Amino acid sequence: MDTLLKKLDLTSLRLFVAVCQERNIARAAEREFIASSAVSRRIAEIEAAIGLPVIQRQSRGITVTPVGETVLRYALAIIGNIEQMSAELSRFTSGAKGRVRVVANLSSIVQFLPEDVAAFGRVFPDVSIELEEENSTDVVRIVGEHGADFGICNPVAGIPVAGSDAFEQVPYRQDRLAVLVPGGHRLAGRSSVTPVSFVDLLDDSFVGLRSESALTQLLAQQAAGAGRPLDVKIRVSSLDALCRMVHAGLGIAIVPEQVGLLYLNALDVRLLPLSDAWAVRRLVLIFKAREQLSASAAALVGFLGNRA
Repeated sequence: MDTLLKKLDLTSLRLFVAVCQERNIARAAEREFIASSAVSRRIAEIEAAIGLPVIQRQSRGITVTPVGETVLRYALAIIGNIEQMSAELSRFTSGAKGRVRVVANLSSIVQFLPEDVAAFGRVFPDVSIELEEENSTDVVRIVGEHGADFGICNPVAGIPVAGSDAFEQVPYRQDRLAVLVPGGHRLAGRSSVTPVSFVDLLDDSFVGLRSESALTQLLAQQAAGAGRPLDVKIRVSSLDALCRMVHAGLGIAIVPEQVGLLYLNALDVRLLPLSDAWAVRRLVLIFKAREQLSASAAALVGFLGNRA
């Protein structure tokens, strides 16, 4: 009996179950699309492994012996467990269960991801998402080093689009930049729907994010393109701190419009849209190759990509 594990196989047990259920070898063979002689050989192998008969052959079919009833009970349990395992594993291959690591920039986390991840969780409650904040440049680096399943960032010069280091990109969301000014600023009385040009703001002092952020790099590029310096008095590490510095009168700031709207009622600030075409930015999902994504990661990429 100690060698049963080596001698019995799932195919033989499945065919034995079919014979017991059909009470006829020929009908079981027809059901399983196999020759009757092959079914008989499998049953004989089970009996040889056990050393006792499991069925009795009769002219019109078979009867199951007491030993066979015991084997049948365990065979049904084994097959049932395999089917349950298959069903649970299929949840991984369909993206319904697993763990996904996402690295995303501040703009996407503050503006869009909380609601989008919550909506995904209602559809796939068994998928666990690990979300880490990084600036766009580091998002590209981390995904390139396989430190995350995929990333979310603004398009930056560091995203390779060709060659062995290329990334695939999927559009995610679009945001608009606006200028946040203190309540006592010269533009504070201006209509909130009247756009202002970035160049017209370059005489002001700015509060900015860290120098490596995509937003800071973008503003520096636009100021340089206008032939003007960008006077950044204070740099902070979060959009919340940025808005509070503006509230304190320490400068003006360029922020994602949806972020600025969150603070209009809480702080003494005003928000004005920028008229510049570059103030409308894209957010993209980036990953090395779609075929390298796990089922759960692919499901999340597909879900977020449909939010564009």
